[in-house]
Amino acid sequence: MDTKKLRQKILDLAIRGKLVPQDPNDEPASVLLERIKAEKERLIKEGKIKRSKKTAKTSDTPHYENVPFEVPKGWVWTTIEEICSKIGSGSTPKGSNYSVKGIPFFRSQNVYNDRLVYDDIKYISEEVHQKMKGTEVLANDLLLNITGGSLGRCAVVPADFNCGNVSQHVCIMRSVLVEPEYFHALVLSSYFAKSMKITGSGREGLPKYNLEQMGFPLPPLTEQQRIVTEIEHWFALLGQIEKGKLDLQNIIKQTKSKVLDIAIHGKLVPQDPNEEPAIELLKRINPDFTPCDNGHYTQLPFEVPQNWSWTTLGKIGKWKSGSTPNRLNKDYYNGNIPWLKTGDLNDGYITHIPEYITEKALNETSVKLNPTGSVLIAMYGATIGKIGILTFPATTNQACCACEVFNGIDREFIFLFLLSHREEFIKMGGGGAQPNISKEKIINTYIPLPPFTEQKRIINVVNKIFAQLDAIMESL
Repeated sequence: MDTKKLRQKILDLAIRGKLVPQDPNDEPASVLLERIKAEKERLIKEGKIKRSKKTAKTSDTPHYENVPFEVPKGWVWTTIEEICSKIGSGSTPKGSNYSVKGIPFFRSQNVYNDRLVYDDIKYISEEVHQKMKGTEVLANDLLLNITGGSLGRCAVVPADFNCGNVSQHVCIMRSVLVEPEYFHALVLSSYFAKSMKITGSGREGLPKYNLEQMGFPLPPLTEQQRIVTEIEHWFALLGQIEKGKLDLQNIIKQTKSKVLDIAIHGKLVPQDPNEEPAIELLKRINPDFTPCDNGHYTQLPFEVPQNWSWTTLGKIGKWKSGSTPNRLNKDYYNGNIPWLKTGDLNDGYITHIPEYITEKALNETSVKLNPTGSVLIAMYGATIGKIGILTFPATTNQACCACEVFNGIDREFIFLFLLSHREEFIKMGGGGAQPNISKEKIINTYIPLPPFTEQKRIINVVNKIFAQLDAIMESL
């Protein structure tokens, strides 16, 4: 279920008069519009607001030109300018003159669609606030981000709000005799998003004039209230669905982790005493193999089945890290040899790598070509612990370690172990600015190894369970 699309559909129905039934006893919106005009005139006479230099024409639906869509009888089309006593952006104090505490100063990063966020809030002094009265925020104002990447995000100021100001990237829209949450619903709708006439090439913005002249479908006030109540009802239900969806996603994630844990402990599939023990397998495939003492578990993470063997990752394959050819040498790039960065790791089979290097880079630098089937793990930074399996030969940068798995060891089993061990690798990396698990830490990591045929059985069962869980996840 796509709850985001459902929310948009509800908003779309709401502003078109299709979410709640009309009541012929409601005061018509045309009368409401006259009351809005009268209230604005009163505010002008009292010197609380200034008269607009522009006079916008407003009429009822039958005579309104170029209406975006038809609205029910009793509604009227008007403009945002006509239903607002104030439309204007804020400003930033000279020299970013902020205070440790005082009057909240809202920037675009504080305005989200569902609320005002006080994380990283700035403050201004009472003195600065008095100098910026034109940017003062009042209860029930609608704040709209009008520039940059967050353009279009908006929030209603709570009814119990005391005092605040906004930056030049935020527009204050103060409606008159209009339900703030209905106004909010309109601005959140796809109609509003499509109607925004954005200007600017570097930093996009929504000019004040374009905002003022945007069409506003105005229902009777009592219908606005019914619309808001209905939206809140449906959004609450969708919120419950989204929470349930998130909870189920977490359960699926935890289930996968538990399945991996059981598999690595030798408890997912039965053992077969007739299979070649893992220790014999290791001796056969690696002449340099030195067995761990499975009889003494003081140094080993946990006990494994009888025909399993503890070893280290360094003894089940050849491990090597990559490098980055000199970026200034154009002859090293845009060739035909895939060159993987840790951001290309996908915790699965790698079928695409966007960047390529040349034969010249391979021959003249320390970069190494890893064969198909190599298992990769990220060693540095934010991607630490991310893994993948190559489906074609490829090189990597220095932040990635690659294992060419020995014959007799299933690469998918190594992959599953690395996946199950990710949190431990992250802990090994520490909490520095650039965590690093290093090749040495990887190759010295203990791994419990089953017989080869049991490796296969484990892989088949894990893949089957994961496929079922992924199907559930995709259906959410």
